[in-house]
Amino acid sequence: MASPLPVRDGVGATRLHVPLRGDWPTIAAYMIERFFHLDPQRLLVRFDRGEIVARDGRPLARDTPLGAEEFVWYYREPPLEREIPFEVDVLHEDRDLVVVDKPHFLPTTPGGKYLRNSALVRLRNLLGTPELTPIHRLDRATAGLLMFSARQETRGAYQLLFENRAVRKTYEAVSARPAGWDAAAFPLVYRNHIRKNRGEVCVQVDAAREPNSETLIEVLSADERVVHTLLHPHSGKMHQLRVHLAALGLGILNDGFYPVLLPEAPDDFARPLQLLARELRFTDPLSGEPRRFVTRRSLQEAPRR
Repeated sequence: MASPLPVRDGVGATRLHVPLRGDWPTIAAYMIERFFHLDPQRLLVRFDRGEIVARDGRPLARDTPLGAEEFVWYYREPPLEREIPFEVDVLHEDRDLVVVDKPHFLPTTPGGKYLRNSALVRLRNLLGTPELTPIHRLDRATAGLLMFSARQETRGAYQLLFENRAVRKTYEAVSARPAGWDAAAFPLVYRNHIRKNRGEVCVQVDAAREPNSETLIEVLSADERVVHTLLHPHSGKMHQLRVHLAALGLGILNDGFYPVLLPEAPDDFARPLQLLARELRFTDPLSGEPRRFVTRRSLQEAPRR
């Protein structure tokens, strides 16, 4: 559903679904209850300023009755953000496709406490391309290759590559070397069933169900301190690589989620998660030509060669 509001300073408008029936006399009353953590008067003032609009871009009044509109749009008020002091590096840009090297700590898209400190917003402003949209995503903690669509007309063709698993993705990770680690066990293919429960930050493994995730794991190098692996995911489940390595006793260095969920703490920019999206390969759906992109980044804890 197209937004009636243009991208502003790299940030698109937020769409909110409003119930057509309920105990609220107005759309404003519903939003006040929905966003109970916000100052109600401040929200009403936004209606008075014409900042909350209908699908046709028409401003809604504070007394617009519930049921008049099923969706409303508005710009999120920018949160107080901690600046993420790392830049997005553009590796490739053409009329349809943008490929970048994302740093650790930077989210792919706005969300939660990050709005302007996201790869999407930074790139829209840097490239002057308000239609820019991510074709896939990386976790905020993960660095490396990220692809964006520059035009709506060709976006679907690139999205289908990922839906059809036609993109060969390669990652690197560095893990603490466990006692008794046996390099002879690799390469190996690891599979399990991963599910994401609503309201939980970590995924769960269900040993009773058929596997829905698969990763080929190879060893690049190792020393007495760490193991450096190359990862080829066949599927793309949330946190898949982190879960699979943790299950093998190779939890990724500086991972606050797996194998143990640690208390939330401010980012320590000196200790990034040692996971990197290293390479993307695919046949371009528009030209039919083979494409290969490789990160310029490296993992600071990898063994020196």
